[in-house]
Amino acid sequence: MKIDLNADLGEGSGSDRQLLQLVSSANIACGFHAGDAQTMLQSVRWAKAFGVAIGAHPSFPDRKNFGRTAMQLPPETVYAQVVYQIGALKSLAESEGETLAHVKPHGMLYNQAAGDAALADAIARAVKAVDSRLILVGLANSELIKAGAHYGLRTREEVFADRGYQSNGALVPRGQPGAMIKSEEQAIAQTLSMVQQGLVRSVSGDWVKVNAQTVCLHGDGDHALLFAQRLRDAFAASQIAVTRA
Repeated sequence: MKIDLNADLGEGSGSDRQLLQLVSSANIACGFHAGDAQTMLQSVRWAKAFGVAIGAHPSFPDRKNFGRTAMQLPPETVYAQVVYQIGALKSLAESEGETLAHVKPHGMLYNQAAGDAALADAIARAVKAVDSRLILVGLANSELIKAGAHYGLRTREEVFADRGYQSNGALVPRGQPGAMIKSEEQAIAQTLSMVQQGLVRSVSGDWVKVNAQTVCLHGDGDHALLFAQRLRDAFAASQIAVTRA
């Protein structure tokens, strides 16, 4: 068995370089919620050095609140913004002799697109317009995955090691009870259940089916590196290989 392990990078954490040695895919902030041209280029160079797949991490234009503010923007505005952000990282990757592999929306853009078909459509169209070979990463069972398939894109369904789930398969919104899993043991057990059995227990106790093709590991926590290593050790013990898809 194998799994892709991804982390969001270029967001100001001081452990990006070390984290890149533990994951197989990197989602690099493109400037709208965090990062700038310099951090994007540095992230690309580190990803290249460690053989990690390079992905764009576009966001709503919301640096003040780290891309976590709900926004109701016209689909064509979102389309233009996503094309712009993907294009910037794609150019930087190619300047280093690398190829952009995937796109994963960030924060509230990701969460809203999980349930908003029009928003998901705008993102998927943008990805295809830039490069139809790009993989679109979205929440398992979400509208974003459906939109990607509609446009003939390869998709990758994502699950979260340290986030709580609702009975409909959506993530528990940040700020609500159960949104973040604090116990490393619980997070590891949840991850293994999703990868090996395709099941996650919701905060209300129901079992929810998920197609775990990639696992997100948040790189901005206080103990991100230690948890990343513990998760890698758990995968190894269960004979699950971490590899870029």
